Amino acid sequence: MKRVLSLAVPALLAMAIAVGCAPASKDVKVGVIVPLSGAVPSFGLSVKEGTMLAINEWNAKGGVLGKKIVPIIEDGQCSADAAVNAANKLINQDKVKFILGETCSGATIPVTEITNPAKILQISPCATNPNVTVDKAGKTKDYIFRACYIDPFQGGILGQFAYNNLKATKAFVMYDQGNDYTIGLANAFEAQFTKLGGQIVGKETYTKTDTDFSAILAKIKNAKPQVVLLPDYYNIVNLVTKQAKEKGISVPFVGGDGWDSADLDKAAAAGGYFTNHYSKDDPRPIVQEFLKSYGAAYKTDDGKDKVPDALAVLGYDSANLMFQAMKDANSTDPAKVKAALEKISLDGVTGKITFDNVHNPVKALTILQVKKDKIEFNSVVQP
Repeated sequence: MKRVLSLAVPALLAMAIAVGCAPASKDVKVGVIVPLSGAVPSFGLSVKEGTMLAINEWNAKGGVLGKKIVPIIEDGQCSADAAVNAANKLINQDKVKFILGETCSGATIPVTEITNPAKILQISPCATNPNVTVDKAGKTKDYIFRACYIDPFQGGILGQFAYNNLKATKAFVMYDQGNDYTIGLANAFEAQFTKLGGQIVGKETYTKTDTDFSAILAKIKNAKPQVVLLPDYYNIVNLVTKQAKEKGISVPFVGGDGWDSADLDKAAAAGGYFTNHYSKDDPRPIVQEFLKSYGAAYKTDDGKDKVPDALAVLGYDSANLMFQAMKDANSTDPAKVKAALEKISLDGVTGKITFDNVHNPVKALTILQVKKDKIEFNSVVQP
């Protein structure tokens, strides 16, 4: 009898598999697409660290719905081609149904063209372009969400901040003509700044490969603005602000969350302001607890606790949004998790997060000021 049973169990299991009744997987695979190489690798490292901290915390508590979370990390390079290749590999080869990433809008948008039709649930930690979550017709992409605010919001807040807080009435705008992120911020800034009564005294474009900004800076000096909008990533901000100081330009530069990086040249950008998703000086317990956990998990080269930048925080919040939605849905079916995300209310490090009808988070925005040796909290703007 025992021998018959020992033979029958494998046979029954094989039969169950054959008719589609295989035992449920004990794991939940999650694709993570971040730029680990290319122009902005510090973005990818920060998002990866924040994401992995969240995953490790969930797994330490038994995973999600009793399933271990298994991350599969791919390098998206902040590039459309690399990110699309990563997404195709994750979906077709690794068979993931959930993706966290990419970080840059220009890499995230083409990935959504693959994930949304395939009903792969995707949350970008920090892609701020409006077209991440809506298609060309303005229709919401059902399976696409983001953990960050969008460009028009932070661009408009920058225009408001420049006019009301910095008391500037004349602004100069410069941006990368091939980068949707910088274009979106520039357009929103100009619209809000001029609506309030400000004047744009100059506008110039450049490309991502430019390294000499002398011609633009000469025009800035001649135009005599009271503020300069530079809505780009930290690598360009470092070049422009250093050259500006060398030419004796002392007016403040302002920009978006792309400034936030451990590699920002604070001495060069000193006197500038940028919008961001959180401040380490926020006294909320969830922020201070996160700082301790992050510092315990990650160290600087000299062995000190690492201080998370906004990208790390957004990586952490986006992962928690995904796993909490799975828990709320009591399912790892992307359709059910999507429905749970649309109704979620999560107390995140970046604030209390809910979603609007186009899957953009509704939460506060922080303004930070750059000083020679540090970055300081300036103010919080509620939506």
